[in-house]
Amino acid sequence: RMYEEGKGVVQDVVRAAELYGKAADQGHADALNNLGRICKEGKGVVKDVVRAAELYGKAADQGHADGQHNLGRMYEEGKGVVQDVVRAAELYGKAADQ
Repeated sequence: RMYEEGKGVVQDVVRAAELYGKAADQGHADALNNLGRICKEGKGVVKDVVRAAELYGKAADQGHADGQHNLGRMYEEGKGVVQDVVRAAELYGKAADQ
């Protein structure tokens, strides 16, 4: 997040996306969630809500509370996935239980 936010280094969202991508390729849950957020917002990468949902899903599958919450939001809003408020509620519940 240092490059994404410019803390201690010159802000470089493209570099942040590259580094998140490398860590996400290794299955790192925080990186999957952070890269999902960047994809959803289109910061440093082309905006892609379908990819964002997939990345959040991989983080959520590892029990990552933020990933579960973020994927829940995608289901609630129908962004990148077919809208499903029941699934959204399930994911919000899993995140809250942590």
